[in-house]
Amino acid sequence: MPNTLRQKKAHELFKRYDGNPILTPGDWPYPANAVFNPAAVKLNSETLLLVRVEDMRGFSHFTVARSPNGFTDWEIDPSPTLEANQSSREEKWGLEDPRIIWLNEQKQFAITYISFSEGGPVVSLAITKNFRTFARLGALLPPEDKDACLLPHRFKGRFALIHRPIVRGEAHIWISFSPDLKHWGDHRPLIMTRAGYWDCHRVGLACQPIETEIGWMMFYHGVRITSAGAIYRLGVALLDLQEPWKVLRRSNEWILGPREIYERVGDVDDVVFPTGATVHKETNQLNLYYGAADCTVAIATANLSDVLDYIMSCPEVKQ
Repeated sequence: MPNTLRQKKAHELFKRYDGNPILTPGDWPYPANAVFNPAAVKLNSETLLLVRVEDMRGFSHFTVARSPNGFTDWEIDPSPTLEANQSSREEKWGLEDPRIIWLNEQKQFAITYISFSEGGPVVSLAITKNFRTFARLGALLPPEDKDACLLPHRFKGRFALIHRPIVRGEAHIWISFSPDLKHWGDHRPLIMTRAGYWDCHRVGLACQPIETEIGWMMFYHGVRITSAGAIYRLGVALLDLQEPWKVLRRSNEWILGPREIYERVGDVDDVVFPTGATVHKETNQLNLYYGAADCTVAIATANLSDVLDYIMSCPEVKQ
């Protein structure tokens, strides 16, 4: 596909839902400053979002919202579903930005999230079967680290974690491995920032990676800092199905960026920040749930086949 046609297609992949934003602080059953950056999963016949909620102190926790169709008629838990243990140094200043996957081996949902500790943001893990009771497994890696998600099964006997540490002030996406979800090693850079591009200053995982026949579809956010502030946009990469530490393809252009007023103006302007996705096999529709301007929750939809076709038109990555 010629470059100009691919760029045109990139910006036509996702369609914003006409009812955006779908969740706002005004919808909440208790006082909230902002509701954003939700994890998403299909559970029975419902779509379940685990929404980051910022309270009036500036601390965040998680609250479940359920919908029969993933767009409307949201039933929101009347009180916080998962709160920080503020007597713990790990969670002293709240919980942020969850991602959910189904762990095949454990037959439970795994929630990777960010605990805001005394030492900075740290990747933590909790497991659940019902999103009512949770077992906290604690911090996985030392701070400063964010934007993390497990892959749902082992690779050559080891679990894989995608995450975004800060190393010497640099913010790239890494992948690490563990035999037991506790001890982590073999850390490797996965997606690097690119000088001059829209993702030149920071990159980080977006929603949970999605397993497809051709590889792991991995959406990521990229940040460019301008004289007016930072802009958060969305790109996509393809990881090898059996060896996810190998990046096969990566988009040169962003595929979703701040455009609507609810994405451009908020607590943090110019932010599109997806953290959850659902795939509906009967319609081949991909629903992407994102935080808009760090204030509200919105949806963008795409045809999964179109996204995969676009990825395969993107440049191959030299290993």
